[in-house]
Amino acid sequence: MSKPYGFFYALIILFLLFSPPALLAIEVDSTHVAENDNHHFNYFLSSEKRGERLFKGLTRIKTDLTSCVSCHNIEYIDTLNWNPSALDIAGTFADKSIAEFKSVLMSPLGKKMEESHVGYTYSDEELGYIKSYLVQLKEDTLHEVKPKVNNLIVFFFLGAILTMALIDLFFTKKIKYKFIPILIFVLAFGYQINMLADGAMALGRKQNYQPAQPIKFSHKVHAAGNKIDCRYCHTTADESKSAGIPHVNLCMNCHIIVREGPNSGKFEINKIIKAIENNTSVEWVRIHQLPDHVFFSHAQHANVGKRECQECHGPVEEMDVIKQVEDLSMGWCLDCHDKTAVDFQTNGYYSNGFKKLHEDLAAGVIDSVRVTDIGGRECARCHY
Repeated sequence: MSKPYGFFYALIILFLLFSPPALLAIEVDSTHVAENDNHHFNYFLSSEKRGERLFKGLTRIKTDLTSCVSCHNIEYIDTLNWNPSALDIAGTFADKSIAEFKSVLMSPLGKKMEESHVGYTYSDEELGYIKSYLVQLKEDTLHEVKPKVNNLIVFFFLGAILTMALIDLFFTKKIKYKFIPILIFVLAFGYQINMLADGAMALGRKQNYQPAQPIKFSHKVHAAGNKIDCRYCHTTADESKSAGIPHVNLCMNCHIIVREGPNSGKFEINKIIKAIENNTSVEWVRIHQLPDHVFFSHAQHANVGKRECQECHGPVEEMDVIKQVEDLSMGWCLDCHDKTAVDFQTNGYYSNGFKKLHEDLAAGVIDSVRVTDIGGRECARCHY
């Protein structure tokens, strides 16, 4: 065998040995995985990979049944998928036996799940493969994702350009017209300054932040559909700095009766029950959060100021997945203070004090009192 051919065949062997199974287009029969264990391609498949292909519907024999991933998303999505994610399932069944796993999937008690799982039949071995994949998926998510460095690359690239412009301007002088390196320096340096300014002002701001929550709680279902007032759950909004996060015991005021949702079935509600049984709290991800050096009181705004929740939080009653609508910057707060009129005459909170403003209002010198007029722009009101 000549050397070129020998090298070529060696590359083929290495490719077959070390390439991912997905690239080899290895197919697994979703209904007869155990029977095909002797197939020569299965040598390359770990139990996690077999489970992944079953979960994603990458099977040799096609079926009319939808794949698991069609309902149970693997990656985060910013729209509400009422079905539990693959990671949710992994967290719930990681420590369960195959018998328990099979009992829930193949013989569900909830109506929603029973309707969704009609026609699905998996052997214990196949369920073991799927469970292995889900456990691996859970372990993989524990690794922190490194932040993107696109802006950093651009910043240093601009730094290199302006450095070259300075070198040419003062030393090499290759460019005939001096205004060209000067213009390049000004533009590159100006863009860098703009990037630094934008980055500094964006610190702590999370506009459009929409994280996945441990329980798929829909404000649209509760606030709009079931007409539950915001203050029923956020009980301290009228009297405290914080609006408060409801304890799971409050959830059970309704869910002691409502044990299955029309959209999510029992899976999400069971998380509440599990938290009560284990005496643990639900680790909600906070969305609206001001910097530590800023003071904000819900009582001052919601109770005294009679502001509606939607003015700061957006139309939460229309959201399945809550997100931060406003940027909550100082400029945004000051703009609100400048344009918002205070209910100065009928609100008893303002009946004492503010003598001059009451006199001017009664005499017609001013037609309204705005937040700015009663100290809404004083630094010490928010920065103490």
